Amino acid sequence: MKVLVPVKRVIDSNVKARVKADQSGVDLANVKMSMNPFCEIAVEEAVRMKEGKEHHAAGTASEVVVVSIGPAQAQETIRNALAIGADRGILIQSDTDLEPLAVAKLLKAVVDEEKPDLVLLGKQAIDGDNNAVGQMLAALLDWPQATFASKVEIGGGKATVTREVDGGLQTLAVDLPAVVTVDLRLNTPRYASLPNIMKAKKKEIATKAVADYGVDVAPRLKVQKVTEPPKRSAGVKVADAAELVSKLKAAGAL
Repeated sequence: MKVLVPVKRVIDSNVKARVKADQSGVDLANVKMSMNPFCEIAVEEAVRMKEGKEHHAAGTASEVVVVSIGPAQAQETIRNALAIGADRGILIQSDTDLEPLAVAKLLKAVVDEEKPDLVLLGKQAIDGDNNAVGQMLAALLDWPQATFASKVEIGGGKATVTREVDGGLQTLAVDLPAVVTVDLRLNTPRYASLPNIMKAKKKEIATKAVADYGVDVAPRLKVQKVTEPPKRSAGVKVADAAELVSKLKAAGAL
C-alpha cells in the first residue's frame, strides 16, 4: 500500500506571530519555520504503518511519499519528513500562499500521478486554520473520507478510523483508496535520529512547478487586512458575591 502525506511549512508553533506594519499579512522575515504539527503526526502514522509499529501489521504501508507545496525552503520540511522515515518527497514550488481549493486541486493532480491507496494529512495547518484541504481533496477525487482521526487501522481493503466528536468517539470504516485527516491524539511524533537525518540527505526529492500540473490556482479571496487580536484588559477583584453581581450588571452582562 502506498501512502501519500501532504506536509506544510509554517511558523514554528513556539514562535509568536507578528503582523506586518502595513497589515497585509504575517511577517515571515527571520522567523523560525517548521513542519505543521498535524502534518508531523500524519508522517509519523504513515511511517508506523510501514514499520508495523503499535497496532499496525508489518508492511501495512510499502511506500510513504511526502508532498509539499511552497517555496524552495520547503525542501527542509520534506527532509524532516524523510528523516522520520518517509521514502521520497515531491516539492511543488510556489512563492505565494495558495488557497485551500488550489492546494486540493494540486494534490489531486499528484494523486492521479502517484496512485496512492491512502492520503493521510493533518486536519488543518496552524497558520490558516482552514481545516478544508482534506475535505476538498476527497470531494475532487470522489473518495470516501474520515476526518479528525485519533486512531487508524488498515485491513481488508478498508481503513477503520476512530474520530473524536462532541459526544465521545465515533468509529467509521471507509473503503480504500480514501482520504484521512489526523488529530492531535493519534500519536506522538518521534525525534529524528542523527543517522536518519544523514540518510534523509540522500533520499530523492522531485522538484516541480505549479504550471507542470495545469491547475488553475488563481485566488478567489482577497485579504483586506490582518490585525492582532485586541489585548486583554486587566481583571477586577471583588470582595463578595454581591459586588460581583453589581459589577456584572454594570457591565451589561446580567
